[in-house]
Amino acid sequence: MRHVTLSLIVFSLIPISLFSLNALSAEEKRVELPAAAMQSVSEIEYTRKGADTCIKCHDQDSEFPVFDIFKTKHANIGDSRTPFSGLQCEACHGPGVKGIKFMEEALEAGSHVGRVKPGEKRPPIMNFGPKSNESVEAQNTMCLECHSDDKHIQWQGSPHQLGEVACADCHRVHTEHDPALTKSTQNQVCFNCHKKERADFFKYSNHPVRFGEMGCSDCHSSHSSNNSGSLVHATINDTCYSCHAEKRGPFIWEHAPAAEDCSLCHKPHGSSHPALLTKRAPMICRDCHSQDGHPSLSDTPDGLSNSNPSAMLLGNSCTNCHSQVHGSNHPSGVKMMR
Repeated sequence: MRHVTLSLIVFSLIPISLFSLNALSAEEKRVELPAAAMQSVSEIEYTRKGADTCIKCHDQDSEFPVFDIFKTKHANIGDSRTPFSGLQCEACHGPGVKGIKFMEEALEAGSHVGRVKPGEKRPPIMNFGPKSNESVEAQNTMCLECHSDDKHIQWQGSPHQLGEVACADCHRVHTEHDPALTKSTQNQVCFNCHKKERADFFKYSNHPVRFGEMGCSDCHSSHSSNNSGSLVHATINDTCYSCHAEKRGPFIWEHAPAAEDCSLCHKPHGSSHPALLTKRAPMICRDCHSQDGHPSLSDTPDGLSNSNPSAMLLGNSCTNCHSQVHGSNHPSGVKMMR
């Protein structure tokens, strides 16, 4: 019994000792903070009237549509998650008192102060976008202070992050309808960098992204994902099945390539051949199927091209007979013919 009591006393003292160590550790860290850091924090000063102060100078124009911020979700003062429920403009752009004093002193001295130019040193006001004089990392860090939910959790280490793409390179915060979030305009934002994909969408057979009927985000996550190609679904097939559900199956008779990977036969963005195919039939079928032992109108028995192929064969080729190329549920559908 004495041993049990002693053990209870020892274990009850452990949390107290750990608490003391943690408190000591925290105290040591607090004391070790450099005076310069504490001084810079104490010098931070925000304006008293928030956005009302900013718009005295920052007016509306086509290049910098400042006032449109009031039409966006960021300006919803009734939502505690938004910048305008707190520090308003300065929640993203940083404290502006020093900048205001700088402008006032310059005007009093009789000099006209224009917009900040890249590389120009002025009071530390955070600015965003392609013309920003801030680093990409600094811009994105500010956005990630709020945008850290499951949609953005894969951003670190993503192709866009490693490629030093700033959030403001794609998103327009001071716009009522962000082009990157609007399906009809989203593709133009992506095409600014993805030139090859843009060319594919102009080919004979294509997904209707260019016409605003689809958006790039229907298949891809711009903030990355754990899936190949930053797909929104786990596999290529799952992504395709989200629209082409009739190709999912299960089928009694499965066509192995179709069940494995749609991209074995189809191009995802656009193709010069019908139905987004990588090749025209029968060439695409010959990648797997030999013509040996099979009657063919397109080739001679020696495997050479026939100079007079059937016009019907050229129309649909193998699919004239093997029409169920994705799979068949017919009891006699082993050859994908019904």
